[in-house]
Amino acid sequence: MSSTEQRLQDLRNRKARSEAGGGQARVDAQHNRGKMTARERMEMLLDEGSFQEIDALVEHRCRDFNMDNNIIPGDGVVTGHGTINGREVFAFAQDFTVYGGSLGEMHGLKICKVLDMALKTGRPVIGMNDSGGARIQEGVASLGSYAEIFFRNVRASGVVPQISVIMGPCAGGAVYSPAITDFVIMVDQTAHMFITGPEVIKTVTNEVVSFEDLGGAMTHGSKSGVSHFTANDDEGAIMLARELTDLLPQNNLERPPDKKTSDPVDRLCDALDSIIPDVATKPYDVLDVIGEILDDGGFLEVQADWAQNIVVGFGHLGSHTVGVVANQPKVLAGCLDIDASDKAARFVRFCDAFNIPIITLEDVPGFLPGTNQEWGGIIRHGAKLLYAFAEATVPKLTVIMRKAYGGAYDVMSSKHIRGDYNVAWPTGELAVMGADGAVEIIHRRRIAHARNAEQERARLTEDFNEKFANPYKAAALGYLDDVIEPNETRRRLARALEMLLDKEELRPARKHGNIPL
Repeated sequence: MSSTEQRLQDLRNRKARSEAGGGQARVDAQHNRGKMTARERMEMLLDEGSFQEIDALVEHRCRDFNMDNNIIPGDGVVTGHGTINGREVFAFAQDFTVYGGSLGEMHGLKICKVLDMALKTGRPVIGMNDSGGARIQEGVASLGSYAEIFFRNVRASGVVPQISVIMGPCAGGAVYSPAITDFVIMVDQTAHMFITGPEVIKTVTNEVVSFEDLGGAMTHGSKSGVSHFTANDDEGAIMLARELTDLLPQNNLERPPDKKTSDPVDRLCDALDSIIPDVATKPYDVLDVIGEILDDGGFLEVQADWAQNIVVGFGHLGSHTVGVVANQPKVLAGCLDIDASDKAARFVRFCDAFNIPIITLEDVPGFLPGTNQEWGGIIRHGAKLLYAFAEATVPKLTVIMRKAYGGAYDVMSSKHIRGDYNVAWPTGELAVMGADGAVEIIHRRRIAHARNAEQERARLTEDFNEKFANPYKAAALGYLDDVIEPNETRRRLARALEMLLDKEELRPARKHGNIPL
């Protein structure tokens, strides 16, 4: 064998060691847990044959705790780039078969290189997390690499989309990188995220909790709001990441890609004419409204199981990607509360960062009353949503379907905080508050001195409804651009969106605003 052939064989052997990960026994153990390996995940995420690996031969530099005798090329994370439906993305996948996926100095710097290249080229980043946490043997060097990743996540925020897919453990400091990224996808029963584990919690607080209850996908999807999507398995999580990437632009200087549809933009939505119940207190499902308006009824709901009194998600209108924010009358009557405000505010800011127009469907009786809300800071949290809508410069289209009361009317992308196209259905009610409450305040004495208090209250309530519980006062003042028939909502929104696509809106120069966090 010639010298050149020997060198080529040596290279092939080194690459084979890297591709083997922690060895067949650990690969089998990964499969037995119902999990794919890092390389299998990467191959499924990216278009066939498109993956180009980076840093396959990187090794750790730790010489303590006998680590110098345990060196595996690649250092427990697979990094590189490829395409998703022909569009370039960067990705990394932590390899649990190598040192339990633990993050050491070089492991972390491999991820940093991917983030740096994504920022330089304007490409999305998808991270697949499956790690035991910081590599204890490397001490502060591993913590330093974590911080280097966090810094790059922050630098890339609002510049390129960042998606985190949690497919195994993600504990301690490791959770902060996904928390900074735009979307978190968790695999049910497999993924776990927490700052401190069940054993530490038991020691410190005497609370007994399982891994799943503490930081499982359902917990973070429904209780904490940390996770945006829950998948049944690795394959489902990866397909979600691909679907999400298809909706988004490559970076903040581009528009989202269009999606061809045969659904006519001038299609009438006849079902919307009767969707609002005759009884003002009766709920309906706003998802039915969204399905009628968007192309082919397609809607990818974000954080579907958390703060369900507000609905947010992506779809297409006239082939264009749009973000939807909608009050959900089925839950808490569609009131805004602390969690709903946070959920919608973050979504609005994401859409604004990546040039995605926002459609707001409004049916809001106000902010949720109660001491828990007030003491929990509903003022501060509600202000986040107000700030987000006022800050956004993308096209903003608002439809008032029924109630639009009090400060919540202002907050939900009203004309006064620079909504671009604001319309209402004839069932719209724009007022400081509902008729019952208003009459009790305005006419308290008259009702108290009336011969028949109940009859007088009913008469005054009816009179208030006729004068104020409609959209025409607002239309007369120019606060609404039009009052439309519900069936023409899709057509009117699509036409307005086409008109607004080239919108430009300048704001004062500043380093950044101070959102009420």
